[in-house]
Amino acid sequence: MNGTVRRVRREPGRAMSRDVLSRQAPRPYRTLAYGTHRDQVVDLWPAPRDGAPLVLIVHGGFWRAEYDRRHIRPMANALAAAGYAVVAAEYRRTGTPGGGWPGTFDDIAAVADATAGLAARLGADPRRQVWAGHSAGGHLALWAASRHRLPQGSPWHAARPEAAVLSLAGCASPTLAALWDLDEGAARALLGGTPEGVPERYAAADPGWLLPTGVRVTLVHGTADEQIPVAMSRTFAARARRLGDPVALVELPGVEHFALIDPRSAAWPEVLAALAGLVE
Repeated sequence: MNGTVRRVRREPGRAMSRDVLSRQAPRPYRTLAYGTHRDQVVDLWPAPRDGAPLVLIVHGGFWRAEYDRRHIRPMANALAAAGYAVVAAEYRRTGTPGGGWPGTFDDIAAVADATAGLAARLGADPRRQVWAGHSAGGHLALWAASRHRLPQGSPWHAARPEAAVLSLAGCASPTLAALWDLDEGAARALLGGTPEGVPERYAAADPGWLLPTGVRVTLVHGTADEQIPVAMSRTFAARARRLGDPVALVELPGVEHFALIDPRSAAWPEVLAALAGLVE
């Protein structure tokens, strides 16, 4: 599937899954702090068997404080039931002290750096990791896996990770998000200005400008997504392929934005299939 565009013929329907944002789900096995701020925590679900793959989930919400990790608990519990160890990351967001530039990126880098240790703690295989992000979380997962492409002097520079990336309706490019004015300036709020005003921040924060990475990536995006147009993933995939990166794009006809994190949706089997393909 690497380097391909796969359009799933079955049309799962356009029923909204937005209720997943407030749906009750079992609490995590444990919550650990990685910093002193209340949002610097991760929720953990242990591996159901030794050596299971680990999934790091980065939630979306256009990087804004009003959306937190609780809305991905249905997804996290479903992944644990499917045989994965799960880490659900919280991080400082715009509207929260320390959120935005650079705090959001500090937090995601810290979580990414901790995944190998968390895998060992949860009984998972640290060599079989997928960093999965939904919406703005898709951007952050892609960025975390691209940090080896940052300059050596960057505080976020790191070795290329032993992880693949699954971007679900991902806001892959804050540059495009700013130019398209998605969610009324969400990217500008994150980075403290426009691409023209603070170009150095966009250069450091946009995974599209850090290609090629050599990291395995699968992008899953619904064609009926009204929050982040499927053109976002198409543009990222096209640029990645031109530069020789192993990127796959799975387009789901008629699927909207929230279905990709809803285990009750008709699109969920496609998410599980994409995830399984990255840990084979």
